[in-house]
Amino acid sequence: MKTRLFLIVLAALTLSCKQAEPTFWLGADISGSEGAAKHGTLYYNYEGDESWEVTALMKDMGLNAVRLRVWVDPIRWGRRGAPVDSTDNAGLCNKEDVLTNALLAKEQGMEVMVNFHYSDTWADPAHQPIPRSWRRTYPEMKEDLKAHTIETLQLLKDNGVTPKWVQVGNETRNGLLWNNEGETVTEHFGHSKLDPEQYAGFLDAGYEAVKSVFPEAIVIVHLDNGYDQAMYDWNLGILEQYGTRYDMVGMSLYPYWAATNGFTDADKVIADCMANIAHVYERFGKESMIVETGVEVVLDDPEAAAEQVRQMELIALSARNTPHCHGLFYWNPCCRPRGYKLGAFDMEGRPTDIMRAFTAQ
Repeated sequence: MKTRLFLIVLAALTLSCKQAEPTFWLGADISGSEGAAKHGTLYYNYEGDESWEVTALMKDMGLNAVRLRVWVDPIRWGRRGAPVDSTDNAGLCNKEDVLTNALLAKEQGMEVMVNFHYSDTWADPAHQPIPRSWRRTYPEMKEDLKAHTIETLQLLKDNGVTPKWVQVGNETRNGLLWNNEGETVTEHFGHSKLDPEQYAGFLDAGYEAVKSVFPEAIVIVHLDNGYDQAMYDWNLGILEQYGTRYDMVGMSLYPYWAATNGFTDADKVIADCMANIAHVYERFGKESMIVETGVEVVLDDPEAAAEQVRQMELIALSARNTPHCHGLFYWNPCCRPRGYKLGAFDMEGRPTDIMRAFTAQ
């Protein structure tokens, strides 16, 4: 009788532990996909059925979250960063576009990550252009950042969307809110090397703004090169020094781009990123997510294509099995491999085997 009772209790505890396991979030950055669809872009599922709405397609492929980029006052930009007269893309990735995509995700029962670039265009380690309409002192710019954050999130809240995560800044290794011409920084307020205290202050202001609208939202600080432990120690150390508040670290992991910087062993790049996730938790007490990843779509070389699929599967399985890693997001998987080669679809808009590898369990 005691043995039977023990087995019943053990089974109940086992079931309880399984139920308590956290969800692993598998998502995609689909920013701008609705705009592409309006211009006639078609998307297909694995079976070749066309005219899929992108969030529904991602859900059908096994994803449970989307990531949505928001710019302050987006216009169409030329290849060298100069504004173009045409306003065809003027609404792309503004707060209304984010709302449209967020509502579609909500219809599919998917969670939403909002990704603030705090720019009118692309923000990354080499470019963090200050919005044209923002004022040019640190205190004023901090207020502009807070107002933009609150206004965007309040629009979502007023329409019944509650984001699970909010990114304050995009790949802020070198900070945010600075202008440059080529390699020369011409105007800076939140550059992590030139203005570390203001860099930390901008991110803390973003945190405060997010929590004022969505107290339960997870605020993410996003850095690139997830394999670079020294850079994470330095950058997150600035935030620690100045008391910046945030909840989670977002990492980018791209073996393709790492190779262009001399790190040609893809397996080591992936392993180093997973080790860095453990290190960030031990050093700073923060959980992590890989909020951007991708591998090259190769269409004319079966051996090279198979290697890219292998790398993607290794990333997916490693992320799932790394403690303190809560999710993995593919950046723009449904783009065609024209100028940008790291999507996961072919030229006709059909998913490649990279998408199957991404959802591997």
